[in-house]
Amino acid sequence: MNAYPAPAAVPVPKSSGYSIQDHWITLDGGRMRYLRDGVGPPLVMVHGLLGYSFSWRYAIPHLAPQATVHAVDMLGVGFSDRPQGLDPTLRASANRLLRFLDAVGIASCDLLGTSHGGAISMMAAALEPERVRRLILVAPVNPWSQQGKPLAAFLSHPVVSPIVLGVAPLVRRSMQSYLLSRLYGDPSRIRPGTLQGYSGPFERPGAFRHELGILRTWTRDLEDLAAAMPQLAEIPAFLIWGERDNAVSPASMGPLSRQFKSCRTHLLPGVGHLPYEEVPDEFNRLVAEFLAE
Repeated sequence: MNAYPAPAAVPVPKSSGYSIQDHWITLDGGRMRYLRDGVGPPLVMVHGLLGYSFSWRYAIPHLAPQATVHAVDMLGVGFSDRPQGLDPTLRASANRLLRFLDAVGIASCDLLGTSHGGAISMMAAALEPERVRRLILVAPVNPWSQQGKPLAAFLSHPVVSPIVLGVAPLVRRSMQSYLLSRLYGDPSRIRPGTLQGYSGPFERPGAFRHELGILRTWTRDLEDLAAAMPQLAEIPAFLIWGERDNAVSPASMGPLSRQFKSCRTHLLPGVGHLPYEEVPDEFNRLVAEFLAE
């Protein structure tokens, strides 16, 4: 019997007529989990650093009528396996995402990424731009935002990192509660079950190890992404940001948007880093309208 919980159920409105299902593939020596639902052109969703496919629980039912949605748990996080020696760099993560597309038979897709998943999505698109029709980026980590760099350097320091790995499981729930409240523009919008949903994967062995690996390569990864940005110029993009984002600077939306020849931007007043959770109705409407064009 597993010593950790099963994947969290994803709520689906009964009126939607859709049923979100777990799927698994073997990739790079581990089992990778993803959710799939819907009809239409493929839409692949990539979560942020401390998230997983649970992040898209409000978006999937709304977008399923117009897209075949694939919401991944990237290897090393969520309920996917945590293979030993997994390369945490941005380029390696992007290549894994591209191999995921190969494994599930997706030749090209719309790619929706948030936070660190937005950086992965941009790098994947830069590596194989012919496979990405459009990019939808929700407060993506990018070279023009300095937020996160000092914290990444501190937490991944050789002296600090072992302490974090030892202490984090003991204070996990209170730490996650604090981080979640910081990521919302208005913490009163946090719905019941959100903290519990995000906590599940961190009860599994190896929690936080891959995330710390990502932090160790943070600065080099952003330099790598900056060098790759010219490859994205021809891909239509839509940038969505919360005005009160404390994780990735909303001020970076301007310089990032100028890397694309065709780019739409939308700033959500009073909203934090997780607009797909904080104001899901408005977020889903924006994405649905963009996909319908």
